[in-house]
Amino acid sequence: VQLVESGGGLVQPGGSLRLSCAASGFIFSTYDIAWHRRAPGKQRELVAAITRGGFTSYADAVKGRFTISRDNAKDTVNLQMNTLRPEDTAVYYCYVNLLVGGTREGYWGQGTQVTVSS
Repeated sequence: VQLVESGGGLVQPGGSLRLSCAASGFIFSTYDIAWHRRAPGKQRELVAAITRGGFTSYADAVKGRFTISRDNAKDTVNLQMNTLRPEDTAVYYCYVNLLVGGTREGYWGQGTQVTVSS
């Protein structure tokens, strides 16, 4: 199982970034996928999630600014982030919880750094 994030970088407040997560090693279309983030000095938190059926959910802090989507043909999940704020600065991680041999196992990507600063 591999999850590879990309698209992070430095952006000014009010700007936009699009993160991507490329998945492999499992049947992507049959699993829910989530984006989490960890800001400096804080615990990791759920940002957005998308079910295998395309239903989306968001943390209150990003509602109306972030959009999660998936492309099952390309085994990728994207996070479009608009109107970025300094408090969005964090390492962003892709996450999937797989059913393996009757038990649940969580997998994380290596993360991509997003820095919002002027």
